[in-house]
Formats: sequence, C-alpha cells, structure tokens
Amino acid sequence: MTSSTEYTPPKVWSWTKESGGRFASINRPISGPTHDKGLPVGKHPLQLYSLATPNGVKVTVMLEELLARGHKGAEYDAWLIKIGDGEQFGSGFVAINPNSKIPALMDRSGPKPIRVFESGAILVYLAEKFGAFLPTEAAARAECLSWLFWQMGAAPYLGGGFGHFYAYAPLKIEYAIDRFAMEVKRQMDVLDRRLAESEYLAGDAYTIADMAVWPWYGGLAKGLQYDAAEFLQVHEYTHVIRWADQIAKRPAVQRGRMVNRITGDPASQLHERHDASDFETKTQDKLQAVS
Repeated sequence: MTSSTEYTPPKVWSWTKESGGRFASINRPISGPTHDKGLPVGKHPLQLYSLATPNGVKVTVMLEELLARGHKGAEYDAWLIKIGDGEQFGSGFVAINPNSKIPALMDRSGPKPIRVFESGAILVYLAEKFGAFLPTEAAARAECLSWLFWQMGAAPYLGGGFGHFYAYAPLKIEYAIDRFAMEVKRQMDVLDRRLAESEYLAGDAYTIADMAVWPWYGGLAKGLQYDAAEFLQVHEYTHVIRWADQIAKRPAVQRGRMVNRITGDPASQLHERHDASDFETKTQDKLQAVS
C-alpha cells in the first residue's frame, strides 16, 4: 500500500470546510430545511417525490409493477426532486422526510394523509397496502424481508463507501478503495451464491426484495454503477448477471427506471410522471434502450 500524509483526528471535530468531491455542496452535519418551499400535489392518491437514483428506482418500479398487475389504486404522480440543487432541503420535503433523502411518498387515499420515507419502508407499505410482491406464508415472507433488509444494510458500503471513494472523492485513497472494493465483491458473492440456487432472491417468486436489490447490484453487474465493472471484475458473478438481465426485461421495470431520470440518453428519461399516457411519447425501442 502506498503511504500518504498521516491524518491525526482532532480531539473535537468541527465543520470548517466542505467535505470535497461530488455532492460536497449539499453535505452538512445538521438536519432541517434550508429554505421554504412547498411541494406540488397532483391528482392521484399517491404522490412520490424522488429522483432516479437506485433508491428512487426501487419505488417507481414497484408502482409500475402494481399498475401492471391491475391495481388501479397505485396510480401516482412522480415529482422530480433535484438533490444536486438541494431541493430535498425545502420545508415541504423535510415535512415528509425529516432525513432529507429521496424517495418520499405521501398517500392521500384516506381521510388523513400518510407520509412514508426510506425506500425499504415504502416498498413494504405498498406491498401490504395492495397485497402484492410480499409473500404471506411465514417462511417465504421472512426470506423476502431478510433480503430486503440485507440490501438496506449492505448498499451504503457500495454507494457511500466504494462509490464515493472510487468515483467521487477528491483524493484517491488506496486504503479506502481497497477496503470497500473487498466488501462489495463479498456482497456480490453473497448474491451470486443465492441466485445460483434460486430464481429470485426470496425463492421462485419476484418480490420487493428483487426490486430493492436490482437497481444497486443489478446495475453494478451490468456496468451501470461508477464505471467500475472492469475494476471489480463483475463478469465473474454469472448468476447475478442472469438475474439482472431477467428483471431488466420486465416492461414495468423499464418504465420505472425512466421515471424521474435526468441523466443519460434522453430516450431513457421521463422527468415527471403523472399518467400512464406520459410514456406514450416513448416508443418501444426507446423503452428497450433503458434495459
């Protein structure tokens, strides 16, 4: 390992400078709103405020899958939250999610609006609300929830750990990159071994566990995360790649991945979604471009 100037932490840490790297301008050690700004409300009971990061894609895929199954109550408005501009710190958004992270959901279908934040919580909430994509039999339900919460605990090592130090940090720190690359490869091996014995993560059925894991680890397997496919040798994880390809072919997944997307091929972007007809301007060929 190459040496670098040793850093000695002060006795008391203080916020005296930006953290550096991409997203430095929106990182801060305090919570709460930075400005007053309400949120728009559309015509549907479900109001989603999000961006097509892996965490945001989980929820739009779930909503599109519910609609594909005929759950008309899952119609939704998806409003764009530009986290690079700090829109998640507006007073309206913070009122829904005090943690100021996308996605955030308001369910206005009942007499009193219900807020739901954290992507895993939103998936469980919607699965229970519509009785879909979450098994009811005890063992199958436990398996599904175990993989869902595995993702919630594991992905920060992929995103905030490996992704930050490999792709975004202003300095390339060998120790940090090695540490998190090792953990990400271990996680991919966990998934690969599971998917060698099971079609989907929770068993034979496609569930919210797959919807949660696919945007992060399926994206990594297909070279869509951090331009790190060669570095991490993701081709080794053949069962993850099989599973990732299988899910990517689902029309609801293709639609869900487009919603609130503002990067990449313009054909893959639908900045806001307020009705199923919003996809009509996207041809089937363009839909296939996002898989």
